[in-house]
Amino acid sequence: MQLLFADRLPAQTLVELEARGHVCVMEPGLAADDLPERIAGFDGLVVRSTEVKAAVFEVADRLALVIRAGAGTNTIDVDAAATRGVFVSNVPGRNAAAVAELTMGLLLAIDRRIADNVADLRNGHWDKQRYSKANGLLGSTMGIIGLGSIGLAVAERASAFGIRLRSLARPGRPAHVVSRAEELAITMCDSMPELVSSADIVTLHVPSCEDTRHLVDDSFLDQMRNGAILLNTSRGDVVDERALLKALDAGAVRAGLDVFADEPSSGQGPWDSPLGRHPNVVATHHIGASTEQAQRAIAEGVTEIVDAFVAGEARHCVNLDPSRLGSITLTVRHLDRVGVLAQVLGQLSTAGLNVEHMENRVFRGGEAAVASIDVAGHPSEALLAALAEIPHVLGVSEVTFGEDPERGP
Repeated sequence: MQLLFADRLPAQTLVELEARGHVCVMEPGLAADDLPERIAGFDGLVVRSTEVKAAVFEVADRLALVIRAGAGTNTIDVDAAATRGVFVSNVPGRNAAAVAELTMGLLLAIDRRIADNVADLRNGHWDKQRYSKANGLLGSTMGIIGLGSIGLAVAERASAFGIRLRSLARPGRPAHVVSRAEELAITMCDSMPELVSSADIVTLHVPSCEDTRHLVDDSFLDQMRNGAILLNTSRGDVVDERALLKALDAGAVRAGLDVFADEPSSGQGPWDSPLGRHPNVVATHHIGASTEQAQRAIAEGVTEIVDAFVAGEARHCVNLDPSRLGSITLTVRHLDRVGVLAQVLGQLSTAGLNVEHMENRVFRGGEAAVASIDVAGHPSEALLAALAEIPHVLGVSEVTFGEDPERGP
């Protein structure tokens, strides 16, 4: 594959990918508006913070895969990618430890007023009387909003500090998340108001999407305990900054922030933020995932995605429909001969049945295979009979989505 890296990754990543026969071009100076003119000829694009707009997919001639070297994909127009049949994959979970470490660092810095301590000492001012006052974390309650890999990593660290843990009850959580939450004794709340109002610390670990935009608004902040701490190491637009400033000015909350809604897109430069300089805020420069350990782990994840893609697997793809789009699954058992599936697909096309998903697996020994084909529509008995009459087809069966194949409708 021809791979373009629009952000810097460890050099070892390129070495490993090139050893596999890929051609890698690293151009970390590329900006979002440069990508449409540069993407021609590349099969894959790897980005960290560089925005990938719809124009990239509109002009790309070979682009098949975009990898976000991190968890969030809000900087990539995934809908435009889906329209053009381009896979968008991310690398979830690899930066969880780094983000969790910074989250706890912000919490400690707020409780013990570490930043103000340091600033006064550097200015030659000793004030033990002022800085000797702190609540302490032991026995406090933390509400974790977003119980993914980062949220669980924060829970593990907070538990070691003797902090009681709470989160939101959510149906359909993966079994490993449920099991780990039980091990950490995380109490599940039935509603957001219940969670927020019962916590001394509220920490945010959710993606940026329509459902989470301005999740923290006036109502949310009004429900927080007086003097509670808000931590945000997820995405800036999760917080309504106007509402947070009002609560900070009133002394109702304190905040630890690593992300901002209007933070600069470049790595350096002048920037004035009312939140960043607020006396009730400890803020950092969107560095949650910026540790050597995290970057090595993310780089390894990029390599694994490329390897899987070459092998025919779209690992961690975020823009494939999670549900089955068709209405019927046809199972076609056949001898592994050239042209068998072409005839099957030809019959489906003639019948006006669109194939939404297909997988063909060869049995041990290489003599026979089985194709599972999801189609939109209902095949007639005549079509099923015609499929069964194709040379080298061993058998055809159908299952309607949602039915028990043993019991039928």
